[in-house]
Amino acid sequence: MLKVLIVDDEPWVLEGLRTMIDWGKYGFEVCAEAQNGSEAMRLIQEYKPELVLTDINMPVINGLELIAQLNEVMPNPPKFVVLTGYDDFNYARTALQQRVNDYLLKPIDDEEIDSLLSRITPMIQNEIASNEAFDKKQFFIVNNIANRLIQGEYNENLEHLTRSTLNIQVNAELMCILIEPATSMNPFQPRIIDYFPKECTSFFQDRSGRTGIILQSASIGNENLDAIVNQICSDIAEQFHEPVLLAISTRLIGVCSIREIYTQALDVWKRKKHQQKNGIFYYCELGILKKKEHHEDHFKRLLDKVLANDIEQIQPCVKEAFASFVEYQLTIEVVQAQVANLELTICTHIAQMNGVPDTMMTKLQLEYGNLGELNDYLVLSRYVQSLCTLATVYLSELEQQNERNTIYKVIQYVDREFRNKLKLQDLARQFHINSTYLGQLFRKQTGQGFSEYLNAKRIEEAKSLLKRTQLKISDIAVQVGFSNTDYFIDKFKLLVGVVPSVYKNENKNH
Repeated sequence: MLKVLIVDDEPWVLEGLRTMIDWGKYGFEVCAEAQNGSEAMRLIQEYKPELVLTDINMPVINGLELIAQLNEVMPNPPKFVVLTGYDDFNYARTALQQRVNDYLLKPIDDEEIDSLLSRITPMIQNEIASNEAFDKKQFFIVNNIANRLIQGEYNENLEHLTRSTLNIQVNAELMCILIEPATSMNPFQPRIIDYFPKECTSFFQDRSGRTGIILQSASIGNENLDAIVNQICSDIAEQFHEPVLLAISTRLIGVCSIREIYTQALDVWKRKKHQQKNGIFYYCELGILKKKEHHEDHFKRLLDKVLANDIEQIQPCVKEAFASFVEYQLTIEVVQAQVANLELTICTHIAQMNGVPDTMMTKLQLEYGNLGELNDYLVLSRYVQSLCTLATVYLSELEQQNERNTIYKVIQYVDREFRNKLKLQDLARQFHINSTYLGQLFRKQTGQGFSEYLNAKRIEEAKSLLKRTQLKISDIAVQVGFSNTDYFIDKFKLLVGVVPSVYKNENKNH
């Protein structure tokens, strides 16, 4: 049912409007009544009716002032119909230009109210349907982006898409909230959306069907956050008569932290679900961070072996890490969270090297299933070993591929621009690579050092010009990239065996 709220300073008018109109016939129910503008302001923001009938002449805040203020403070204000006497008819017509949808003259005629509600009801219903369709489309877009991020995909294009679609700034402070029961948190329900500012909130459902919120939390203090999540918990419990679990991450910065805050919230959710507890739980209050210090170094060493392509040391590092987990009696949920963090770090490295993390992660999921379903140390250790082995091989392939791509582009550039002044250090800066490493790649690919290759290229062009043209030796030297003629002659003789003038005379008659 649509909600209508009635505002008039005359109690008998309120009584008449409530009882004499068959609101149900038009799909409405009267949600509240107010006798002045101040009370109406509060009730309208609380009940969020689709339609408001308000008198114009009221003390303190009149009907038009009420409408103007609500249009300012509400992102989706209701439709407004003003009630006025015949003496104020022109005043009411003027109001139509001020975002008022219609007017009714007192005393209200049955045919007039029937005509008005017949017009305005489908208008409201069509607008609601249109907004719901847009919200659903927007939800699916946001949900797709959020799931790509929480699964470990990360690159510059995805970060840009996330910032533009979710309206998340580069240095935004973010939190993640996971909520159960998920069905009660349908993101299309207006009351759920209204708990937090709409522009700060992005809803998603993870692959296990859990409902989550990515919250831009910089403007929400801890006390305010506590009040909001307590209200959410209370409202869900009251409406659906079932226990509620809210798992809340810490506050981290930037789009790149979305996987981590989700992992934190998921860690809290799994621990409390396993303990069969309900209520509101924060990641920072579980002592997880202190326990993490005991074993994070093992995964750091493991990651170092992956990045160093030291595949033989992966198995020993995995055994060492899991022996530490057993020693400190860490729960499966805590270990899963740390494995998820290792996944994210590895996937980030792969993406930075122009790889596709999904390729590797899909292969792992086909073999082991989702990480959240791996419920013992043995299976988790095998998963980590496979993850690190696959990542080591893939990163090595990407490194070689990137080397080939980079050196190929450099050689193409040198072949095209050899006549100009070229230095290895300048090329290294241009192609974003260490100059010493570039020199090594150059020799590995061409069999020559950079200067040798460049001089050979220039001498080959000089030989062609000596054969085809009557240019002076000094002019040819400049054309092929040598600023000093004597240096050109020395290099030419070193590579060709004779000086340029002799080479030119030998080829005159050929």
